[in-house]
Amino acid sequence: MVARAYTVAFEGVEAHQVEVQCALTPGLPAFSIVGLPDKAVSEARDRVRSALAAMAIALPSKRITINLSPADLPKEGSHFDLPIAMALLAAIGIIPEDASESTVSLGELSLDGSLVGVTGTLPAAMSAAEEDRSLLCPRVSSPEAAWVTATQVIGAATLADVVRHYTGQSPLPPSEPGEVLSPPNHKDLRDVKGQERAKRALEIAAAGRHHLFMVGPPGSGKSMLAARLPSILPPLTPAEALETSMIHSIAGLLDQGGISRTRPFREPHHTASMAAIVGGGRRASPGEISLAHNGVLFMDELPEFARPVLETLRQPIETGHVMIARANAHVTYPCKFMLVAAANPCRCGHMFDPAQACARVPDCGNDYLGRLSGPLLDRLDLRIEVPPVAYQDLALPNDGDSSAQVAARVAKARLRQTERFGTDSALRANADMQGRMLEEICELDEDSRALLTQVATRFGLSARGYHRVLRVARTIADLSDSAEILRPHLAEAISFRLSTTDDM
Repeated sequence: MVARAYTVAFEGVEAHQVEVQCALTPGLPAFSIVGLPDKAVSEARDRVRSALAAMAIALPSKRITINLSPADLPKEGSHFDLPIAMALLAAIGIIPEDASESTVSLGELSLDGSLVGVTGTLPAAMSAAEEDRSLLCPRVSSPEAAWVTATQVIGAATLADVVRHYTGQSPLPPSEPGEVLSPPNHKDLRDVKGQERAKRALEIAAAGRHHLFMVGPPGSGKSMLAARLPSILPPLTPAEALETSMIHSIAGLLDQGGISRTRPFREPHHTASMAAIVGGGRRASPGEISLAHNGVLFMDELPEFARPVLETLRQPIETGHVMIARANAHVTYPCKFMLVAAANPCRCGHMFDPAQACARVPDCGNDYLGRLSGPLLDRLDLRIEVPPVAYQDLALPNDGDSSAQVAARVAKARLRQTERFGTDSALRANADMQGRMLEEICELDEDSRALLTQVATRFGLSARGYHRVLRVARTIADLSDSAEILRPHLAEAISFRLSTTDDM
């Protein structure tokens, strides 16, 4: 007789169904696990044996074989402990077979039989719902899975609780979803003195999810501006929150099962490796660009990042996803992020200040920003200089627009884009437009088209740069509540594209 239980194997954010088969056959007592398990899965037999012994359940004196099907799919992680125990309990008649076959389970067992929290219960719950099965997981991991309302989620603290639940002795109640987290944001855009052009660029970038590059001397406020970007971004929609939380669930970043409606803001250090930024490692884990999905990736001191790391950003910026290729698997993660980058104009940072500049000006600036390739810079929609703030301006009162005022304008512009794109999940902001839709939505009058053609010819804009100017102009028109792109909107978009950073 073969008893069956079900679990999942993760490949990126995808959770693939795995059938756990348990067979008891005559022969010398043995406990083997087959089906391409990794070391953690192979060690499950010792944890399961000890957990059953803690419950005073003795294994039969037979040969126990656990098969993880499909056998050619790599199985990684300690979450296979619970489904292996479920299949074994069903095989020896402790729990009903239909209970183990109608449930997707995952969880790590301690030697005393308690269940330890695992990552990935949210995508596992979505997979269970697709297969019309319930989900069983550790109690500490159940709140995030309970956000999937299409299936029943049961959280158990120990393996004994699982047995009592499926034998009807003490049924466990369905788990409740975790809280909607709203971390306080005490950083207001009004704190930034001066820098009106930079604030305007920040507003445009937030409204259309455009990439932004800021260049300025040390202390001019680049990092301060970027840190206040989350305060003007609209909250995640339910669909975006679920997408983002699935990635964070795989990475083990969901706090107590809560889902946040605040857009991610990731700021890796410039010493980060390629695997940390793009994703990778032994288990092909998501990198910073995927953890920033639907949010912001802030890369301060952009030229200090390793050249290969920067070049790997080019393809994800264009496609919105990244494929991590390994010898045994190809894992794809979504990564629609807004890149906000900052840099000094040169290594010393004072290229435009004769009193403090080094002796290598202007060669030092060319060498420093020359680390950034043309193809990467061509993908940055908005490029601005952030000049130093005069001492007199620092003493002025905070009389600019607050983050709440700017956020209201951004939310209104985003609403226009939502109404424009309808239910198309691939189009959520103006930065996503391409092809025929870009031509239809960003149609220009003859005067504006002549201006853009003249600028493109004069400054040698690439086809990508031409289209990115159109997208930015459409966002500026949305902020102005204009149905058409007018010449002032286009001129402002061109001014951000033709910043003097191009000459550095």
